[in-house]
Amino acid sequence: MPVNSTDPPMPQLTETDRELFPVTAGLDSGENITIGGCSIPDLVAEFGSPLYIYDEDTVRHMCRQFAGGFKQAYERSHVEYSSKAFANPALARIIAEEGLHMDIVTGGELVFAKAANFPPDRLNFHGNNKGREELAEAIDYRIGRVTIDSFYEIGLLNEVASERGVRQKVLLRVSPSVDPHTHMLTTTGVLDSKFGFSIETGAAAEAVERAMAAQNLEVVGLHFHLGSPIFELEPYSQAIDYVLNFAAQMRDAHGLRLAEFNPGGGFAVGYIGERLPPPISAYASEISEAVRSGCDRYGLDEPLLTVEPGRAIVARAGVAVYTVGGIKRIPEVRVYVSVDGGMGDNIRPALYSSRYTVRRVREPYATPQEKVTVVGKYCESGDFIAKDVDLPPLEPGDLLCTPASGAYAVPMASNYNMTTRPAIVMVKDGDARLIRRRETYADLLATSLV
Repeated sequence: MPVNSTDPPMPQLTETDRELFPVTAGLDSGENITIGGCSIPDLVAEFGSPLYIYDEDTVRHMCRQFAGGFKQAYERSHVEYSSKAFANPALARIIAEEGLHMDIVTGGELVFAKAANFPPDRLNFHGNNKGREELAEAIDYRIGRVTIDSFYEIGLLNEVASERGVRQKVLLRVSPSVDPHTHMLTTTGVLDSKFGFSIETGAAAEAVERAMAAQNLEVVGLHFHLGSPIFELEPYSQAIDYVLNFAAQMRDAHGLRLAEFNPGGGFAVGYIGERLPPPISAYASEISEAVRSGCDRYGLDEPLLTVEPGRAIVARAGVAVYTVGGIKRIPEVRVYVSVDGGMGDNIRPALYSSRYTVRRVREPYATPQEKVTVVGKYCESGDFIAKDVDLPPLEPGDLLCTPASGAYAVPMASNYNMTTRPAIVMVKDGDARLIRRRETYADLLATSLV
């Protein structure tokens, strides 16, 4: 129905919030935040609180931004979604429909991929300590690639592949000893890391020799991952040059043909308005130019380029919603606002000191009247969602939401204090569908034996 020109304009999110919330986010006539055409209070009324809301249009938008951005910068490229950021069959189907590949790191993530009938040739199995059963399940599913991360795995995978009469295509994960200047717990490409074969120590060269000698392994390329989230571009080009130099040495020493090259992911997202990431085009340009110039410098044929965004695909698509409970005011010290979630559904603030934007769902841009710390309901002093944020007046029953909650919060959730994990809904065009039901107390007891 057309809007009458005399009607007042619909209220909008601020320019900054439009960078943090899903692409479909807005405000309804009552100035409640909406996602995918659905009012958040209505969703909470139907599905309960806490609640995780994922916007399908934002997931598809980010898939297309990455696929298109890298294809424009480097024609022979594809995008591989890192499912550890959030694994769900409904999401996997969207990823498949958008033509992306996907990586997994456990047999459990493989089960989710199989439940979505994800094309096996578009799967890549990562992980630093894959078990025999996991590798067997992956090969039986005819998985496209396995990225090897240890000497033990070279022998184990070769044995499992031999038992099945398969020659498995593999990449070797190497460590370029480059610091991406992110949190120490999410830095993975330095020397002192459990991940990858170190180029610096000679372990990577030995891994190439051993893997190429394994009869049931076909080494098609190299992989590295610096960490996450990475807001700087230079670490990518620095590491790419270092690893391509190594690839040229392995070509000369062992006949390695670098058909595929995977510099990982780690692409940053905006959690707070004061720190927004570079555009995808900037990452694509930096990485593509580094690959081209490195191949030219070291006399290598340009390989198929794979990149692995995880959080950058789903973080912005997800919004966490909580209900305010008790409010504790300590004069001249702090105001604590307790909500019905916390570290059980999002441990990132407690684990990494991650910062999130918090908005009151009702009239989010009403004048802030006090600085508050939003805390959870768990029996830990470190259980918080956001410290010292300016919010409008709050009272029990108010809804708060945190944008950019779509990555890692859900997969790292726990049943600490025997709480149940929240429901997850996917929204699109005013419709909401449950993609994971809320846990029940019966679920908590299901695996216990008396």
